Amino acid sequence: MVYLERTLDQQLDALLAVAPAVAVEGPKGVGKTDTAARRAETSWMLDDQDQRGLLAADASRLRRRSGTTLVDEWQRLPETWDVVRRMVDDGAEAGSFLLTGSATPTDGQGTHSGAGRILSLRMRPMALHERGTATPTVSLQGLLDGEAEPIEGETDWSAADYLAAVVESGFPGIRDRPALLREELLDSYLDRIIDRDLPDFGFTVRRPETLRRWLAAYAAASSTTTKYSELLDATTAGDGSQPSKSTTIAYRDHLTQLWLLDPVPGWSPTANSFGRLQQAPKHQLADPALAARLLHHDVDSLMSPHGASTAGRLVESLATLGVRVAAGAARARVGHLRTGNGDREVDLIVEGRGGRVVGIEVKLAASVTDRDLRHLHWLRERMGDQVADLVVLTTGRYAYRRQDGVAVVPLALLGA
Repeated sequence: MVYLERTLDQQLDALLAVAPAVAVEGPKGVGKTDTAARRAETSWMLDDQDQRGLLAADASRLRRRSGTTLVDEWQRLPETWDVVRRMVDDGAEAGSFLLTGSATPTDGQGTHSGAGRILSLRMRPMALHERGTATPTVSLQGLLDGEAEPIEGETDWSAADYLAAVVESGFPGIRDRPALLREELLDSYLDRIIDRDLPDFGFTVRRPETLRRWLAAYAAASSTTTKYSELLDATTAGDGSQPSKSTTIAYRDHLTQLWLLDPVPGWSPTANSFGRLQQAPKHQLADPALAARLLHHDVDSLMSPHGASTAGRLVESLATLGVRVAAGAARARVGHLRTGNGDREVDLIVEGRGGRVVGIEVKLAASVTDRDLRHLHWLRERMGDQVADLVVLTTGRYAYRRQDGVAVVPLALLGA
């Protein structure tokens, strides 16, 4: 399989040039191993029982090689994290260690936080601009910098193409497969999480069908701030049985530790001129394709009248994935804004250096109206010069800047 460069590649190279140890973390299947192994002279693959046994018997083996050493799936042998941390304390050179992990070990597994010693990078599934299917003409970094470059570009992508991008997945080993095989692989991915990864992580799923219902309810709430109590209600079985609140909280916490859930936090500005803002997260799964599978949607069903509302939420999920990947390269944070009484909201807020922000709305539409932009204008009124730019992401053909200053950008044309 041809390696497609990831936005994280440049971040990783820059950090390895100055940091002794870097951890690349994210859900299984996002390409962590492939990306990291390209930079390693020595690799320890800890999902291999023999290699894990060698290090378990003598973790000091990590000290015996020069160049960059990769410890893949380090959480399978948590003491390796502490060995690396101690080697950093002892003066390891820049670029000595790369660690990859698809789970965050629970408390009590004997690992130090690594704060100040091991830098962490979050790797997500492939964003649209990383898949090689479209050529971006608008840079999120440029928008954050307030560059005066014109907003321009043209794409032939339609709404159907974006929905196809939703269901094809951002997992490198899945996205290019035939549709039927891709669906089976996504189903197997979810099955493995429930049947193997959670038990391996110390969480016994007594009723797998209940967890599946909860995940489907979570998927249906993609790009919304639906209360967890409502997700619990939606998990009720046909016989009226319902999991306990503590059980569903455990689902949420353990699935987050496996990086399967990727909620967007409520935005908290450095200098809050908004009064009370809601802090409830917007629900997102790691990959919108997983949400589509949990809801049994394909492109045709999402294009149908009964799938329209779900289609809008999943296109926002796809846009959110792209914005977060691009924001990582810009060292910016991403949240969403919703006022306390819910009368104002902005889909995504990207905050860069100095607290300057880019406000982003996402529309499953080829064109926009003044009404679509009223919350963006309100944001500018409240924040003034702290707003670096305002953007509406569409499924239209052209990128351009409106007379009111709002950039209209087809999602396929937005890059890092």
